[in-house]
Amino acid sequence: MKTEAAIKTAPNFQDADAFYECLLDAHQGLSREQSELLNARLILILANQLGDTALLQACITAAKPTETD
Repeated sequence: MKTEAAIKTAPNFQDADAFYECLLDAHQGLSREQSELLNARLILILANQLGDTALLQACITAAKPTETD
């Protein structure tokens, strides 16, 4: 199976509102710099959960802005 086929781009949350609220709550009371550091750490932790460099690269490619963005 190709790695690209494994990328989920459609919403895949059990409770999207709760998920988003959790992310917002994590940033509550943080400065912009602290918030950016939290995001960077979170990205690294989530990338580690993937554990697959090819899948990570495919996700990065899918997340990059396109000409229509």
